[in-house]
Amino acid sequence: MNDKIMVVKYGGSAMVDNDIKKSVIDDLVKLKHSGYKLIIVHGGGNEINNWVKKLGITNKFINGLRITDEKTMEVAEMALSKINKELVQITEKSGLRSVGISGKDGSTIKVEKRYENNMDIGYVGKIKSIETSLMNVLLDNDYTPIISPIGIDDNYVQYNINADDVACSVAKAVKADKLVFLTGIQGVCKDPNDPTSLISELTVPQAREFLGSGFAAGGMLPKLTNCIDAVENGVSYVHILDGRVQHSLLNEFFLNKIMGTMILKCQGEHNG
Repeated sequence: MNDKIMVVKYGGSAMVDNDIKKSVIDDLVKLKHSGYKLIIVHGGGNEINNWVKKLGITNKFINGLRITDEKTMEVAEMALSKINKELVQITEKSGLRSVGISGKDGSTIKVEKRYENNMDIGYVGKIKSIETSLMNVLLDNDYTPIISPIGIDDNYVQYNINADDVACSVAKAVKADKLVFLTGIQGVCKDPNDPTSLISELTVPQAREFLGSGFAAGGMLPKLTNCIDAVENGVSYVHILDGRVQHSLLNEFFLNKIMGTMILKCQGEHNG
């Protein structure tokens, strides 16, 4: 038993395709049996979009952030809660004892209102602090926390939060050995249009250089920024894996196949 903590951000394509979903859960069970304590953070963008559409609410975004009015916040919580309990159901069925929580439970995620370019984007939160007590109780009793990205401010008003930010902040707070992003992309590519240009390993200085190169575009910018932040704050390794490929976790951690990009502090550190 190694008793190391791995935080897995689970979302995008890996949550939509049933075969991929099953392979992800199977891999998580194997990781748990190999000795890792797991924390799963899930997103829900697609589910929220579907419900917003069904209810005739207009989706508005600024720099990739959803403008979340009161009605949209209600829909977001409903959609995220549905995903959360579905994940609990699937993981429990696969033999992974799990408990679904949101950042509201035990005041796990405290936030403040987030502004984008001085614009009010509604009930979107910026993480202030992570309270680890509830997660630690669950981990110590052999449960896997499955966390929905909703937090509360000092007045107990709820806010929607970017799930990548939640995963990064949780990994730092619990001093995780690994943070894994299961994404809808191959990993970090030198040329985003050329899959053969995949970069399998980046040190923090190299990742910073890549950020400044102009090659990191779109959703990769905040993801890579989160990766650097995590490694600089005590997380040993961050992995950006292609969640569209079956058993990408198994291949990366048990079969030593390159399934994406690993970010680490400095060269020569071994991926244990």
